[in-house]
Parts: sequence; structure tokens; C-alpha cells
Amino acid sequence: METLLVIQSSGRHTRSITRRLTGRFIEQWRAAHPQGVVVERDVTDNPPPVVNESWIAGAYCAPEERTGAMREALAVSDEVVSEVQRADTIVIGAPIYNFGLPAQLKAWVDQLVRVGATFRIDPTQQPAYQPLLVAKPVKVIVSAGDAALHPGGELWAMNHLEPYLQTVLGFVGLTDVEFLRVGNAEFRDDAMRASIEAVENRITKICQPGDALAV
Repeated sequence: METLLVIQSSGRHTRSITRRLTGRFIEQWRAAHPQGVVVERDVTDNPPPVVNESWIAGAYCAPEERTGAMREALAVSDEVVSEVQRADTIVIGAPIYNFGLPAQLKAWVDQLVRVGATFRIDPTQQPAYQPLLVAKPVKVIVSAGDAALHPGGELWAMNHLEPYLQTVLGFVGLTDVEFLRVGNAEFRDDAMRASIEAVENRITKICQPGDALAV
């Protein structure tokens, strides 16, 4: 049974471009996979906890050696890792906030990137860090206040969301990443509307029955 994992990170519920488009993706995906399962994790409504001393200690010791506090600290990480492992396709709604990720999305990433769970360290290998997740399609729906923050734009160097996600997801093995971009969200102009339409069309193509999601 196909499983779609959707990560919502917009601080908005109304007037959110990324939520509108993740909703469109869910609708189109369900039409193509009527027996499929959709799992949504809203990291704004339920922000993941930050990594703390117990989390780090628990991650770096054997499971049988973990204290109750360590297991409690790792509980959300266990859920996040399991959801990503079970998913066949992942969709992330990611507005650019202050040139980077929303804090709640960064907290989700920190729960996902965990030694022994999504990557391992082997000093005998080059590189020493080895990913443990299986590659699968990851579609990141990005909303930027100014289209100039997108690749090729004059503000691209200030976009720290896309390079970061490309790097950190690849670090754990999620190398099949595609960014679906909406620009000029601050201006609400024709260029913004055109970019929304282009993303909607891309979503329709991605979710066509029998179409490879990685295309």
C-alpha cells in the first residue's frame, strides 16, 4: 500500500500558499492512489521538541542502556523516523522565513537526523558518515516573498532554505529532492499567480496514475 507523508510547516492556516499546494498534492495523489494512506505531520500545530542533553545521550548509547528520560526524549524522533521510513513519497511545505527554514521545520529535521537511526558513523569508510534511509521522492513546495530568492535570481545567495534541505536530506539518504517554487508571495501579483499555476500543473503531472513520482 502506497503511503504519502506530508509535512506542514507554514505558520499560517489561512492564506498559506504552501498549505494550499500541499492540499492540492494530497487531493491529486489520493485520486491516483485510492487505496493509499496519507500521513500528515503539522509541525506548526505540534512543534517537535528541541534536541536536549537526554536526547543526545540516548542517541549515542545502545537502546538497552537508555534511561526512561532518554527514551522519553527520543519518542518524537522515533515517530518522525518511522514515518519517513514507511513513506513512499514525502511532500514538505516550506515557506522561506528570514532567508531560511521556519523554526518548527528545523526542529523536525533535528528529530530526523539521528545517529544509528538515519545515519551511521564508520571511520573506516570515506566518507565516515553513511546514510541509512532509502532514497524516495521528496517534493518540497517552497514559497518565497520575492521570486528573486529562487535559483538564478539576484537574491538567490540569500536563500538558505533550499541548499540546507538539499544537503541535510541527502545526508540521511533522501537524495531524490525536487523543489516546486512559488515566488512574489509578498507582492501577490501576476507573477505569483503564474508560479502557483505552474506548481499546480507540475503536481498534476507528478500524480498522474502510472507516472513516476521522481520524473
